[in-house]
Amino acid sequence: MVKRQTLNAMLEAIEAASNLEEIRELMTRFRDLLDLGHVSYRWVDRSDSICGFTTLPLAWQDRYIAMRYHRIDPVVIACYTAFHPVDWRDLDWSTRLAAAFRKDSLAHGMGAQGYSIPVRGPAGQYAVFTITKNCDGPAWDKFARKNSRDLILLAHYVNRRALDFEMNYYPAPEQPLSMRENEALSLLAEGHSRARAAEALEISEHTLRVYIEGARHKLQAQNTTHAVAKAIALGLIAV
Repeated sequence: MVKRQTLNAMLEAIEAASNLEEIRELMTRFRDLLDLGHVSYRWVDRSDSICGFTTLPLAWQDRYIAMRYHRIDPVVIACYTAFHPVDWRDLDWSTRLAAAFRKDSLAHGMGAQGYSIPVRGPAGQYAVFTITKNCDGPAWDKFARKNSRDLILLAHYVNRRALDFEMNYYPAPEQPLSMRENEALSLLAEGHSRARAAEALEISEHTLRVYIEGARHKLQAQNTTHAVAKAIALGLIAV
C-alpha cells in the first residue's frame, strides 16, 4: 500500500502539474513505486479525439491502432457501460477474438493483471485510468485489496487536472432523445439484439433502425455502439 504521506504528495504534485506530460512523469514514478507494469489515462472528448498519456511501449500502441483492437477489447467494451472499476479478471476472454487479443497483448508486455477505472466528468466527459501488473492471482488479490481506493482517488485527481488543461472544453449542448429513441438505445445497452429490441417495442426492425439512426445523429455518434456509450455517459439512459 502507498504510504498516506507519499500519496498526498503525489496528489499535490498532480494538482501543481502544468500539462499532461508532467502528469505522465509523475505516473511513471508512481508505476515504479508500486512495481506496476504500466499506467495509462485516456480521455475521449466531445469531438471524439483522444488525449492522455501512457507508459505502454510504442510498438504495442501502434499495433493496437493498426489492428483496430478497440472494437474487440473487452476492457474498452466493459468500461463504456461500467461505473465502477473493472478488474480484468472479471471480463470474458473466452471468445476467439478476445483470446487472440489477450495473447497478443501479453506478448507485447501488457501485463497479466489489469485494473481500469472509468471516470465520468461534467457534461458527459469520459475517461479511463488503467494500471497493469505482472503477478499471479493471490498477489493481485492482495494488491487490489490494499490499493483500490487509492487508485480510484488518483484517477479522479488526474482527470480533474486534465479538464483544467483543456481550456476549450465546454459542455456539449444537450440534444434530448425522443421516448422511442431512448427506449431503443436502452434495450441495445442491455444487450438485446435488434430483433429482440424491435419485438419488445412492438415495432419492425426497419422502424427500430430509424429510431437508432435518429439517436445517433443527435448524439453525433460514429456508430450504434458509440451512440449507446455516449447516451450512457451523458446520463440519457441507464443500464
